[in-house]
Amino acid sequence: MNFLCAFLFAGVACLLAQIILDNTKLTPGHVTSLFTILGAFFAFLGLYEKFIQFAGGGATSIISNFGYMLYKGAYLGFQENGIIGLFSELLCYSSCAIAGVVVFAFVLTLLCKPRD
Repeated sequence: MNFLCAFLFAGVACLLAQIILDNTKLTPGHVTSLFTILGAFFAFLGLYEKFIQFAGGGATSIISNFGYMLYKGAYLGFQENGIIGLFSELLCYSSCAIAGVVVFAFVLTLLCKPRD
């Protein structure tokens, strides 16, 4: 059941992104930014943690999770250190994900040959 919920959540998110791309003049970069902002907005409303409980890996593997992690880090930093913590802890919560993306992108560039 966990796999089905994860698949459905991530599938619906990808479906929404594809509908936006097909029916508007937004670029993939715009849609990526939009989903990141929506992830942070849903975290602000307290909904994204419920999405993670429902969909598990389906909610933590898509780009909206990055917005959630940014919000969560800023919020925890603000609780601990006030306004200074808001900015100093912003990327601490998501730094592991950022480092993973950089490493995997580097490895894939070594393994894959780009087309001309």
